[in-house]
Amino acid sequence: MLTKKEQRLRRSRQTRARIALLGGARLSVFRSNLHIYAQVISGDGAQVLASASTAEKEVREQLGASGKGGNAAAAALIGKRIAEKAKAAGIEKVAFDRSGFAYHGRVKALAEAAREAGLQF
Repeated sequence: MLTKKEQRLRRSRQTRARIALLGGARLSVFRSNLHIYAQVISGDGAQVLASASTAEKEVREQLGASGKGGNAAAAALIGKRIAEKAKAAGIEKVAFDRSGFAYHGRVKALAEAAREAGLQF
């Protein structure tokens, strides 16, 4: 019997194998109970080209006194931020890597905000 984490990691391996065949940059998302993190990683997986998270000082200040990064509003802010940073690094098109998490809630909010900010999946 696999644990919940092992099941998620197994799903993420299958996704990453498929994305590796495409060869383009990928937008990788990780969520913890308190924060959400996003990275744009080069096609060969050797380099992080852009990153954003709710753990960053400026983002925590934007989120207000509570500094809560564990909600959909915070995820949408990170989606917009990662899209802007990726565009600044010259990346328009990425493959979305949800790291085995369900495309729902915070992960979905991040993805939709990134799309609205001009990043193509």
